[in-house]
Amino acid sequence: MGDEIIIPVAILAGLGVLFGFILAIAYKQFKVYEDPRIDVVEGLLPNANCGACGVPGCRAFAEQVVNEGMNPGKCTVSSEEGIEKIAGFLGVQASQEVKNVARLLCAGGVKEAHNLANYKGGMSTCRGEAVVVGGSKDCSWGCLGLGDCEVACDFDAISMNANGLPVVDTEKCTACNDCVEVCPKGLFVLMPINQKLIVQCRSLLEGDLAESKCSVACTGCSLCAADSAPGLIDIKNNLAVINYELNDLTTPVAVKRCATNAIVWLDGDNQFELAKQTNLPLGRVEEVIESDVYYQ
Repeated sequence: MGDEIIIPVAILAGLGVLFGFILAIAYKQFKVYEDPRIDVVEGLLPNANCGACGVPGCRAFAEQVVNEGMNPGKCTVSSEEGIEKIAGFLGVQASQEVKNVARLLCAGGVKEAHNLANYKGGMSTCRGEAVVVGGSKDCSWGCLGLGDCEVACDFDAISMNANGLPVVDTEKCTACNDCVEVCPKGLFVLMPINQKLIVQCRSLLEGDLAESKCSVACTGCSLCAADSAPGLIDIKNNLAVINYELNDLTTPVAVKRCATNAIVWLDGDNQFELAKQTNLPLGRVEEVIESDVYYQ
């Protein structure tokens, strides 16, 4: 009876030793060396895992910085001090790259855009409303204002203002792309923060018809194109389109004669400052451009 127990136990113990020996050899043979500096660099990153650097996650970014020589400044979420710490630790040069931020290409809030109906569906979301004939707004391209983007943003960078439009906090924005993906109207885009000239409209309607649906609609009048450097702004499908490859040629002059404030020049974080905070009537953009209020 004793042998019946001892022999199987001995066999199992022997197999355990054998497999342990095999695993030890395999570990030594197939072990992949990982530079310990990766852990240090990862610890110096903000660990937002937002993907704004083009790499999926901070760990992968740290690996690229250490192993491939990627510029630490590609992490636009890090502070200048944080980037310098990484560069100093690795003994490399680093330059702060231009930060990307989310911009909303619509300025037609509840005060500007006409509503056809009040949506009271079971899904109080932009996506829920969008499936009902495109939404309740007369302008079928406009922001629906139910805040899907605010909910989707994990960094609290988006809040809804009193006019029913999402406002992006550029300090908190990581360009994670979540708002771009969740907006059923495709109104969010990621762009470098130094791109100050923006058309806040996506309507493809012409002239008076566009303005009859939203007071801040682009009417395709082409005055902005005429006032700008050649090739900077084109009118395509009744909408002003900016060629950002010529971004160095952008100036506030392009917005001077826009009667609806559809095109704006951003010198601050809030892209709705021009018309919404000054309370000036439409058509007086020239006065706003020359005033200190515009640049606050």
